[in-house]
Amino acid sequence: MRLITATNYTDMSKLAAEIILKRIKETNKVTLGLATGSTPIETYKYMIEDYQQNKTDYHHVTTFNLDEYVGIGPTDPNSYYYFMQTKLFNAIHIPEQQTHIPNGLAKDLRQECIAYEEKIKNHGGIDLQVLGLGSNGHIGFNEPGTKFDTRTHVEQLTETTRRANARFFNTLEEVPTHAITMGIDTILQSDEILLLVSGEEKSAALTQLLESKKK
Repeated sequence: MRLITATNYTDMSKLAAEIILKRIKETNKVTLGLATGSTPIETYKYMIEDYQQNKTDYHHVTTFNLDEYVGIGPTDPNSYYYFMQTKLFNAIHIPEQQTHIPNGLAKDLRQECIAYEEKIKNHGGIDLQVLGLGSNGHIGFNEPGTKFDTRTHVEQLTETTRRANARFFNTLEEVPTHAITMGIDTILQSDEILLLVSGEEKSAALTQLLESKKK
């Protein structure tokens, strides 16, 4: 594990974008795992800025998002499909068929999880996985205590996670209780993982993560 420190959120976002763009520009085929939430927003802004200035080619890039809320459709502004379209995909003109996000409205959620895992496998796995860290330590929507051998699955969200995400909704009651998420094992199979952590509210979770790596 390599720890890269940044002076602030903007500096972290620039560094993250540089790492992602280096991977995109130096390979003729790359599969990215992407995250949503407030942490990667500025990273995506720098990727868009690079595209506008340098016309970076994304036709060789495939993406798989970490998660999606259960019960929310792609046109809902709170869906992660909508987030990715508005925060990144629409601006970099990546081929739509090469972007993948779990379907939170699938009639058979278990089959949706199996199919998502199969798609990742068929693309040779994730080359570079971008992650954020929840204030309670969750990765993707894998809540604390999730087994390390989990693959893509439906996760029941804790009250802490729902309250943290309530700022994006009108009321806490509107926040979904479940989400489809890549499992920890799925994430750890990635060739490279880029974990972005910013904000004092994440310090306890980050400290616990770093201390556990020393043991």
